[in-house]
Amino acid sequence: MKSSASPLSESERLSWIDAARGLAILGIFMVNVPAFNAPYFLYGGAEEYWPSPLSHTVQAIIDIFFQASFYTLFSFMFGFGMQMMKERLDEKNIDYRPVIFRRLLILIGFGLIHAFLIWHGDILLSYGVLGMVLFVFFNASKGTLLTMAYAMLAFLVFPYTFALYMFRDQLQGIVDRPLIQEAIANYGQGTLLEIWQQNANDWYYANQPGNLYFLILSLVPMFLLGLYVCKKRWLHEPEKHLSSIKRVWVMTGALFLVFKVGPYLFGNPEWFQLMQDGIGGSASAIFYVLSITLLFRTEFGSRLVHPLTWVGRMSLSNYIFQSLFSFVLFYSVGFGLYAQVPPVWSMIIVIVVFALQVLASKAWLARYRYGPLEWVWRSLTYRKKQPLKRTQTAVS
Repeated sequence: MKSSASPLSESERLSWIDAARGLAILGIFMVNVPAFNAPYFLYGGAEEYWPSPLSHTVQAIIDIFFQASFYTLFSFMFGFGMQMMKERLDEKNIDYRPVIFRRLLILIGFGLIHAFLIWHGDILLSYGVLGMVLFVFFNASKGTLLTMAYAMLAFLVFPYTFALYMFRDQLQGIVDRPLIQEAIANYGQGTLLEIWQQNANDWYYANQPGNLYFLILSLVPMFLLGLYVCKKRWLHEPEKHLSSIKRVWVMTGALFLVFKVGPYLFGNPEWFQLMQDGIGGSASAIFYVLSITLLFRTEFGSRLVHPLTWVGRMSLSNYIFQSLFSFVLFYSVGFGLYAQVPPVWSMIIVIVVFALQVLASKAWLARYRYGPLEWVWRSLTYRKKQPLKRTQTAVS
């Protein structure tokens, strides 16, 4: 008899995967808050407008340890999760294509709402649209996945970096002051309609056709690496693959140091930034997820990172909450602190709010099986209202 499609049960969850998602939510928040708070990430001028040495130090810390590391980590986890879902449907003799197609369509819906009503820096819409590419690769061999991922990254990084190097003397940080002032006026003092109009302008600016090349070749390779690792079952059965995990952990850690930290030893040249993000960011993403996996192999490490699992199990809800919180904190319809919060206070805000999210996620999961948006997503994906409330109030 044909089984019905259903979400992953709690007994089937891999805690280190949930913890990696939780870490990704922290890292994305750390990058998003400064970009949500001021237009300098989009239109340039961060060092000029936040000139203090402390601000520059905080910006360097975010650049090294967070920038291009966590949207790539989340992209990796996205590909991993899609392949895992496909395999579970295969085991139940259910056609995976309509189920995963619905899942991606619903994600696109979430992305459209988030991108145009809350924040232009949305990633959900990109994941939903580009996730359709995975139908081409679900049944590809592991070798094909690895080759395609490396080829896409190389096609993104090397030609463009070479071109930038050739014109390195002409490169100057672009600061678009009129657009900066327009954003400050609309986000900081504008009406809700003016905020939405500015948000739409910023979205189109960031996602103009010329940038799609970079977006596709940044996200899709990490999707494919997620598929590859899922098929290899490294994260399903880490004890069986510890030698491979440790070897890749050392390699990606070395690339992380060379390409993310190394440029700061030579003045962090602008021409090298795509190499820094493309190779260093991708390597750091793999390094982080393998670090979480290895930490779970020890009693102390497991206790240390286990709270991240609560956030990770509600990653969509927590991601959207962070944007709603930032919308209210920074924009004129709320507290109106746009362009007034320096980098060090952005970091403090992230740490405090994320700590509260950890506690709130634990409290929610003690009563409910899924986060609120996860429940909506699952119910629509499987075309069946999923049970939400627990029969007992406990969460580990």
